[in-house]
Amino acid sequence: MGVIYILITISIIIAVLFFVAFIYAVKSGQYDDSYTPSVRMLFDDEIVVKSPEKNNKS
Repeated sequence: MGVIYILITISIIIAVLFFVAFIYAVKSGQYDDSYTPSVRMLFDDEIVVKSPEKNNKS
């Protein structure tokens, strides 16, 4: 029965740590980009064209 109390205490401490990390990330502006995700699907992907390599040894 004592193990249950230890596990509950540890899980609450971990949950509080994750919550503090989340609050810190929000306050530091990590989630401030609200424009790009809404229009990302409208942009075409750039096509990368590779030029043929020159293997001419004269």
